[in-house]
Amino acid sequence: MTIAREQDVTAAVLAVMEQTKNPRLRQIMISLVKHLHGFVRDTRLTEAEFREAAAVIAELGQRTTDTHNEVILMAGSLGVSSLVCLLNNGDNGNTETAQSLLGPFWRLNSPVTPNGGSIVRSDTPGPALFVRGKVVDPDAAPVSGAEVDVWHASPVGLYENQDPEQADMNLRGKFTTDHDGHFWFRSVMMIGYPIPTDGVVGRLLEAQGRHPYRPAHLHALIVKPGFKVLISQVYDPNDPHIDSDVQFGVTKALLGNFVRHDEPHPTGRDVGTPWYTLDHLYRMEAGEPVLPRAPIK
Repeated sequence: MTIAREQDVTAAVLAVMEQTKNPRLRQIMISLVKHLHGFVRDTRLTEAEFREAAAVIAELGQRTTDTHNEVILMAGSLGVSSLVCLLNNGDNGNTETAQSLLGPFWRLNSPVTPNGGSIVRSDTPGPALFVRGKVVDPDAAPVSGAEVDVWHASPVGLYENQDPEQADMNLRGKFTTDHDGHFWFRSVMMIGYPIPTDGVVGRLLEAQGRHPYRPAHLHALIVKPGFKVLISQVYDPNDPHIDSDVQFGVTKALLGNFVRHDEPHPTGRDVGTPWYTLDHLYRMEAGEPVLPRAPIK
């Protein structure tokens, strides 16, 4: 098709997209072209702005490495990750869900740890945290034999892959639920932290006058045949940034009850005061257990 005017461009591209054999890919590409071309027209995008946008997209890829994923960080900062999650879970967005963002720091092959064990693998000062979780199905029946992968940031606000002072796989562990659906472990109380701001995402936040903080949270990825993989985060409602998460990930269903204790721990074992407990219920949804691609190695 010979282009005679700007309106012809969209018609020509859509005609090509219509030839896509895969029906789902055809649907996605047609919608993408319509919205992308509409965005260009709506904003009257200039040539200089287009070149800058192309450079930004290239930089997102260039800054994504084995230990950092700038693309996922940007998706979260624009609310895309949260939106995709909520649209695809909880009866397609109609009900509350325990699903949440995977985040940019999940790693494969966390150390297998027995229930009651500790995921503190190097000197990590901070108040002790005792977590007890229960995994249930949609009817609230316990899910036994589920694999539960947990990870969280340290009390200085860094994941171990960001911090040379921490041992490899510190504050990461993989558990198996017992016959009652329970798993439990010891760790240290996490804090909220700023996301990396030395790249494209940081420049966007600065331009918008936004803070870079995520509220304190515990990650879990739960796998059991017959269920959709549950990717969840449990947030501390007392965190000062609980209502302004830079990644838009906090929902009511994900608020936990991190209880502070100022009395001595009943076991008397190397637990100073204060110490914390978290008891949390994880509800899985029926589906196929497809693991996500790990954002970092």
